[in-house]
Amino acid sequence: MGFNTGIIGLPNAGKSTIFNALTGAEAQTAGYPFTTIDPNNGVVAVSDERLFEIAKITNPEKVTPASMEFVDVAGLVKGASTGEGLGNQFLGHIRNLTTTIHVVRCFKDENVAHPEGDIDPKRDIEIVETELILADLAVVERRIDKIKKVAQSGDKDAMEALKVFESVKALLDSANLAIDFLPKKDVEKSIFYEMNLITAKPVLFVANVDEGSLPDGNDYSRKVQKIAADKGATAVVISGKFEEDLLSLNPDERDEYLKSTGLTETGLLQIIRAGYNLLGLITFYTAVGPELRAW
Repeated sequence: MGFNTGIIGLPNAGKSTIFNALTGAEAQTAGYPFTTIDPNNGVVAVSDERLFEIAKITNPEKVTPASMEFVDVAGLVKGASTGEGLGNQFLGHIRNLTTTIHVVRCFKDENVAHPEGDIDPKRDIEIVETELILADLAVVERRIDKIKKVAQSGDKDAMEALKVFESVKALLDSANLAIDFLPKKDVEKSIFYEMNLITAKPVLFVANVDEGSLPDGNDYSRKVQKIAADKGATAVVISGKFEEDLLSLNPDERDEYLKSTGLTETGLLQIIRAGYNLLGLITFYTAVGPELRAW
């Protein structure tokens, strides 16, 4: 079983560097906006020790770890929801994904321009979320315009749908994400998820720090962690450049390099594990043969 997650954020936040480290796909990276235009795709296996421990007991003929597809989506900018920076194209890529990984820049580098001129995780997160909210709002408003007359005629299904659309619109109008909408009935849940709103997707925040800030992060990454906690989300602190460099080493050198930084595991493992857990799924249940599920 596989799922796809989009790596989003402002330009030059380190999305493609993290994508390269996750997948080994060597997507183009550079210190200027819109290096990525078409999305890059890569698939990785989900490491889950439970899967292999259960397999030792049951001896299935085949053990196949679940997989996750990572999609490196080009950076969003202010006005993306109205087409700025090829925004409509980029937002379309995000809408087709299962979850999102929001990379937030938490490092300074004079050679890598920041689109807003300085580092401010709270502002950067708000810019991206605002564009996603505006894009979703446009979708919901079109749905309302399309169904309003039918609902006014007394059609019960249309009336139910309109009620959901208007509730979600009120949420988005208040600068809240669609994921905060709580359907009370199965029919409301069905209507809500059929809209396929971007801000209804689970989000994992990744605070991308410089290597010198490992393993505990810095003041910028702590702001990201607090914002994530306030949203009931998870934040992972990694250095994308460090992870990319790590993969260029042989296994023995890699272990030594990790230890020298005070890390017990790579940030990439944290991202993969946390990203998969967003789905609330048990890997081993869906990833092996029927003999294991029967057990």
